[in-house]
Amino acid sequence: MKSFFSMFSRSLEEFKDIRSLTMTALFIAISMIIEKFTINLPLFKINFAFLAIAVIGMLCGPSVGFAAGMICDIVGFIANPTGGFMPVFTLIAGLQGLIYGVLLYHKQDKLSLFGLNDTKSMAIRAVIARLLDVVIINLLLNTFFAVKLGFIPDKTFSMVLSGKLVKNLLELAVDIPMLLALLPAALLAYKRTITGRTAR
Repeated sequence: MKSFFSMFSRSLEEFKDIRSLTMTALFIAISMIIEKFTINLPLFKINFAFLAIAVIGMLCGPSVGFAAGMICDIVGFIANPTGGFMPVFTLIAGLQGLIYGVLLYHKQDKLSLFGLNDTKSMAIRAVIARLLDVVIINLLLNTFFAVKLGFIPDKTFSMVLSGKLVKNLLELAVDIPMLLALLPAALLAYKRTITGRTAR
């Protein structure tokens, strides 16, 4: 339990590191760009904006990930203001970064581009993080507050949830391979070109 809370304090230290802040700003910008190129298909959509938040969470931890998620939501609203601004959705967006930070931060020592034995632990953590993101954020919280606040009129929570379930499962089939491919590459680039440090 002590190590769990110390993870947040270590992550807070990342706010003092100009390299971490630069990298975070870069991936927030990338997330905004990716969001513009969402592909809407008949049964689901392809949107990899979450990948940028996952990388921030992995490299800078839950505290920075939480802040980055909220910033993405606020900047996204400013860039494309549709409806009223709802702080609850900003907090929910922050939780996305928190999830990836809690599960992936300081676990990089077992992550490499090649070798299943080396990547297995991190891959499992990444899959769990994405599943929690989809279930907690997309299916439960976003759906609940969208119905509660009247964004989806004339439908109950269970009706909307059942409709989103298949869609999110289909999206996971695309999201997870992309996540597993990106995280090792992002970590390798981070170590070689930004920090020059070994795994922390």
